[in-house]
Amino acid sequence: MVSIDPQKNHENPFKFNWFSAAIWTLIVGYVVYSFNAMGLTWERFAEGLGHADKLMGRMFPPNFERWELLLSGLAESLEIAIIASFVGIILSLFLGLFAARNLMPNWISIPIRGLIALCRTFHPVIIAILFVKSVGFGALAGILTLIVASIGFIAKLFAEAIEEISLKQIEAIRATGASFISVIIFSVMPQVFSRFIGFSVYQLDSNLRNSTMVGIVGAGGLGGTLFSAFQRFDYDFVAAILITIISIIMIGEYLSNIVRRIFK
Repeated sequence: MVSIDPQKNHENPFKFNWFSAAIWTLIVGYVVYSFNAMGLTWERFAEGLGHADKLMGRMFPPNFERWELLLSGLAESLEIAIIASFVGIILSLFLGLFAARNLMPNWISIPIRGLIALCRTFHPVIIAILFVKSVGFGALAGILTLIVASIGFIAKLFAEAIEEISLKQIEAIRATGASFISVIIFSVMPQVFSRFIGFSVYQLDSNLRNSTMVGIVGAGGLGGTLFSAFQRFDYDFVAAILITIISIIMIGEYLSNIVRRIFK
């Protein structure tokens, strides 16, 4: 007969955790300190809302009279995003294969993973500034920036997707005496192709947004037109540019959903 300790039955299931309480106290204390250190006050927020109201009043109604300049910047942004996405996706396909630890030895996968991590280290705006200083103002700097950003995202996820595949299919293909290329084409790619398409579509959508952002620092595209409009205090034209950017992003999101359904 098993004896039951009555003290254990009455043990409090919600015991106070001093370690967890200390961690939360430190987090809350640091947040309060950060608010005070940066001078974040409700009065400052309310004053900012007043300035924002004046800004919105000057932005509407939007001015589409310079539609030729708007379309020119938009076309360049689309070209930057599409070219960078195409090149970045192709490079990421090979880099992702070489970075997969279940396919490659460490002396190959570790350096490639280091390169991918380096591409992911900096924000696209910082990379764009470096390329603008290197190759000059214009679309080339934007394309190179987004290629680096694409590699940092897609190659990493693609390598991780390959590392999660079933090795039984690889062993079956190898047992037939197939070459390494045949193993990749007939065993690895069928298992990760749908995920790779999803990563690529997401990156194209991301590059459409970033192509306007990097233009602010001189890397071509609609961002340069937007920055110039801000400098001229031409806020009604700024509103027209912002509406155009939002429309393009929404269209891109709609098309990406269609592509995902097709390759799902």
